[in-house]
Amino acid sequence: MNLEVSKAQGLPPSHLPMEMVERKGKGHPDSICDKASEELSISLSEYYLENFGRVLHHNVDKCVLVGGQSNARLGGGDILEPIYLLLVGRATVQVGNDASKKVPVGKFAIGHTKEWIAETLPHLDVNCDLIVDYKIKPGSVDLVGNFDQAPEIPRANDTSFGVSFAPFTELETLVYQTEKTLNSPECKQKCPAIGEDIKVMGVRRNNTINLTVATAIISSETPDKDSYISVKDEIKEWALNLASKITDMDVNVYVNTADVIKNDLMYLTVTGTSAEHGDDGQVGRGNRANGLITPYRPMTLEATAGKNPVTHVGKTYNTAARRIADTIVKEEPKVENVSVYIVSQIGAPITEPQGINLELNMEGSINTVKDTAEAVAEQVMQDMPNIWKGFMHREYELF
Repeated sequence: MNLEVSKAQGLPPSHLPMEMVERKGKGHPDSICDKASEELSISLSEYYLENFGRVLHHNVDKCVLVGGQSNARLGGGDILEPIYLLLVGRATVQVGNDASKKVPVGKFAIGHTKEWIAETLPHLDVNCDLIVDYKIKPGSVDLVGNFDQAPEIPRANDTSFGVSFAPFTELETLVYQTEKTLNSPECKQKCPAIGEDIKVMGVRRNNTINLTVATAIISSETPDKDSYISVKDEIKEWALNLASKITDMDVNVYVNTADVIKNDLMYLTVTGTSAEHGDDGQVGRGNRANGLITPYRPMTLEATAGKNPVTHVGKTYNTAARRIADTIVKEEPKVENVSVYIVSQIGAPITEPQGINLELNMEGSINTVKDTAEAVAEQVMQDMPNIWKGFMHREYELF
């Protein structure tokens, strides 16, 4: 498998004097684009399976969101110009010359997209506040042919990287869980003014953590400045209570720091997302395949969402890397940190990467854990022909 297990030369982030981590929530314009691409891929895959017996070639991993215009104000507001969402990619749109075997791409690109956005952003009227468009064309002959060449052990659709690491540091866990908590049904029930567009930036300097939380606040749920301030206080309290369960470090929480409330400058939105007024989005600009943006960790620029789940290693290798990393630290407690790097070669079987490098942070010799690490990597790579099933059931985090 061209596998190398080596001892990491540097320190894991938790040992460094400073660490920075970011997460964009489910209502952020970039996250909306990621989900739009991935949901379209899943819908197409389900249709292909049901009608043709297997997932056919597609890559719908391009999506852009053009922000609308609104006039959110305390107690209400209106959408003046709708959000525009454009899905772009390649897909099998017809099988053979039989017109009855055309794939209803538009149904999935427009209909299904509006369905899940209505669930994700309940204050957004998908019939009035959103325009969904798509430009999906057939794939190139060479890539479609490569996809069809070996259905039992698929051939890599690209030459690209997959990377991951484990375990999360306390800061990474706190940033991840803060957004998840603030976007949880429990939190929304207790504080319905909290919107879905939540971005959390965590900075640790030695043993002090600063969390900066940008949260879109629903204008119709916020009648006056006092209620707005109260919502900010609730957000801070939720974050601090969570932090007390995750870390013993000193934690400071700052909410909507651009506010100048006395001058009526507040982060108010009609719909719960900044996409309603001028903030744009794009696939691949948000969270990596473990749900975080981590400049102190290995990352790839590869956008995972929307790529086909069978052969596109830009998607599958990132998930495989995370499975390898998580399993190694679980099975070998003496391994403090592991970083995983996998690179493919287009046309080669997905079970045979060009190279895998496992970098371990641990005391003592890596020879004591090398056999375990190699066995874990081999097992995950052997299972690659089945990994697509997990994407179909939304088992893996991609953004």
